[in-house]
Amino acid sequence: MMRLLPILMLLWLGGCAVQPVAPVVQPAQPESASFAMNGRISIKHNGARDSAGLRWTHQAQSDEILLLTPLGQTAARIYRNATEAMLDNGDRHYQDKDVESLMMQVLGWRMQLDGLHHWVLALPDGDDALVERDPLGRLAVLRQQGWEVRYLKYADKQANSLPKQMQLSREQLQITLLIDEWEWNPK
Repeated sequence: MMRLLPILMLLWLGGCAVQPVAPVVQPAQPESASFAMNGRISIKHNGARDSAGLRWTHQAQSDEILLLTPLGQTAARIYRNATEAMLDNGDRHYQDKDVESLMMQVLGWRMQLDGLHHWVLALPDGDDALVERDPLGRLAVLRQQGWEVRYLKYADKQANSLPKQMQLSREQLQITLLIDEWEWNPK
């Protein structure tokens, strides 16, 4: 039994070892990939500030964004597909033809959701973007459709790693995204 104790201790300690974290990199075809992300969002608009937890599920034909309270409860839900957009805020339900119009109607500001699903992957949305790159070739600054997107932190030091922190600015609106977790569902 005394000989077994050191072996059991080694096995137990080995089970406590920290596994290396796999790098967070883009899929081979990011434009067509479905993804989900968890993180936090901070919004500064005309001097007012707000923040929330964030769960965003993107698919080719739809998006669902959940804004979460500090305790993880859904404070608001934004959903869009090819034909409509909906925003649920507590017991209030809003609907419009697109997310940008809906957000302007309800929140007083708009987010470029069509571009955002590219930008969050550190990709321009088409050819009209002005880009600045960091020494690894990753996007550092992207200017497109009136927005300036600054990539403040990436998941790791690989050239194709995904952003962990980014800041989007346009006129009197500044949005900071902190991305804690990525999930991929290539299709």
